[in-house]
Amino acid sequence: MQVENAPIFSLMRDRMPLVATGAKQTRYQETPLYAEGLYDLGHNAYAWLTPNGSWGESNAGLIIGAGASLLVDTLWDLPYTRAMLAAMSPLLPDAPLQTVVNTHADGDHFWGNLLVSQTDIITSAASYQEMLVTQPRTMLLLGKVGKALSLFHLFGAAKVGHWFQNMVKPYDFAGVVHLPARRTFSGELTLDVGGRAVHLIEVGPAHTQGDLLVYLPDARILYAADILFIGSTPVMWAGPLANWLAALERILALDVDLIVPGHGPLTDKNGVRLVQAYWEYVQKGITERFQAGLSAAAAARDLVLSPEYAQQPFAGWDSPERIMTNAHTLYRHLQGRADHPKPPELLNIMRQQALLAHELPHASPAIMRRGQPK
Repeated sequence: MQVENAPIFSLMRDRMPLVATGAKQTRYQETPLYAEGLYDLGHNAYAWLTPNGSWGESNAGLIIGAGASLLVDTLWDLPYTRAMLAAMSPLLPDAPLQTVVNTHADGDHFWGNLLVSQTDIITSAASYQEMLVTQPRTMLLLGKVGKALSLFHLFGAAKVGHWFQNMVKPYDFAGVVHLPARRTFSGELTLDVGGRAVHLIEVGPAHTQGDLLVYLPDARILYAADILFIGSTPVMWAGPLANWLAALERILALDVDLIVPGHGPLTDKNGVRLVQAYWEYVQKGITERFQAGLSAAAAARDLVLSPEYAQQPFAGWDSPERIMTNAHTLYRHLQGRADHPKPPELLNIMRQQALLAHELPHASPAIMRRGQPK
C-alpha cells in the first residue's frame, strides 16, 4: 500500500500539556519531540503522553463523566504512575476514579495498578491470563543478565549486556507490586462512566494475547493502546499479523477524529495507515525471505539493513531492531506453530535484537546502541 510520509507530529503542533512534567530529556536521554504530561483532548477526555514512545515510554488516558471517571492504563513503575496520577488529581474531586482499564498485559500498561487498587480494574480474559505470568522480576532479571554480559567481550556479549541494561535503567521495577486486573470480559463490553458510554473492544491476540481498544463515541476519541505505535516501531509478541491488520481496519471503520496510541504522539487515521504500511511491508519482506530459506534472524537483518527499507516512511522510527522479534513471530506462524516462545527462546530473540541494534548506530534511542544521546 502507498502511504504519504505525512509529518507524524502534525497533531501535536500548538498543543501544550494542561500539566507538564517539565522533563528536558526522555527516559533514554533523547530530546523530547513533544512535551511530557497531561493533555486536554476536549470533551472531558485526557491523554498522558510520554515522549518519545520508546521502551516503557507509554501513554495513558482519563475519561471523566458526571461524578465518576475512568483511567486507561497505568505505567511501568510506581514513581512514573504516581506522577501521572498527581497531575490528574485536580480533575477528580467531583469525579473520583472508579474504573481502570488495562488494555493488555505488558507491564508498562498495568504495573502501576497498586496505586489505583481501590478501583474496579478491568481487562480482557486473555489479557488477564497473560498478566499472571508478566512479572516485574523478569525485567529485574534482564538487568542482572545485562550487567553480567557486559563484562565479556566475546561473541558480542558486551553489546547485548549494554542493550539489556539500558532498556531497564530508567525504571524502578523493584518497587512494583504485581496486581493484575480483577474483572474480565471477552469480545466487547460497554461501561457507563458517569452517564457516558465507553466501549471496550477486544482485538487480540495481536501485539499481545488480549489487546483491547477503548472507544469514546460521544467525543470521537479512541485510546488504541499498543495496536498503534506512532513514530516508534511496533513489536508483535503474539500475533497472528492477520489479527493486527484486522484491528487496524476496525479502527479505520470507527467514527473517530483523534487517537491516543499506546506509544508516541496523538494521531488520526493517517497514523493508522502508516502502521498498516509498516506491517504490510514487513509481512511481504519477511515472507519472501522465509521462502528463500533464510533464518528468522537473517531475514530480519537483511530486510532492515536493505536500501529499500531506508526509503520507507517508517525507516526513521524509534527502535527499528524490533523487526527481529517481529520476524521470529511471523516465522512461527509461517511454520504453522501456535506456541509462544519459552523464556530461553525469548531471551535468545532479545539477544539477537540487541546485536542488530548495534548495526543501526543512527537509530533511536541512541544510548541503547552505544551512540550519543540526541
